[in-house]
Amino acid sequence: MEEDFRTTFVRDPASLRHHPALVLNADYRPLSYYPLSLWPWQEAVKAAFLDRVEIVATYDECVHSPSTSLRIPSVVVLKDYIKPQKRIAFTRFNLFLRDEFCCQYCGAKGDLTFDHVVPRSKGGITSWENVVAACSSCNLRKGSLSLRQAGLTLRRPPRQPGSEELRNVGRKFPPNYLHGSWTDYLYWDAELQP
Repeated sequence: MEEDFRTTFVRDPASLRHHPALVLNADYRPLSYYPLSLWPWQEAVKAAFLDRVEIVATYDECVHSPSTSLRIPSVVVLKDYIKPQKRIAFTRFNLFLRDEFCCQYCGAKGDLTFDHVVPRSKGGITSWENVVAACSSCNLRKGSLSLRQAGLTLRRPPRQPGSEELRNVGRKFPPNYLHGSWTDYLYWDAELQP
């Protein structure tokens, strides 16, 4: 079911603009925070009719068929638990997420690329432990030099992140749209209001 979500999200992100449903695992935690696990309302309704999810919150708007009316789901919970992946794929996106979308040399955000700490020309390999997010100017400044030769220092040493660590980093980057019914399920460590 998670694969269906990823495929749909990548193929048609525009379908999430109107009444998306937050998808929670059976433990009431989002499948992912970045990107936030959302389904188009049509997928949420279909999953509810197939008895794959429980609807825990709805929008005010309804959808109608000839024989029934249903409020559009805003939060759904999977009935079967999907075990989170332990292995984190080494991708550009996950690398940027690990480094919180900022240059690991100067701290700049935006216009990011990646840099080999030990240059490939000097035997450095492409791995979690040797690649960091870098802005274009720091990457050009460093080139194939060592950190010392380029006069640069790392903000944090590169390392392979755990899946829970990446999930927590993703929570720092909420999407532009957050429906009010989602907040109880997104920020588990937020201080409760008296």
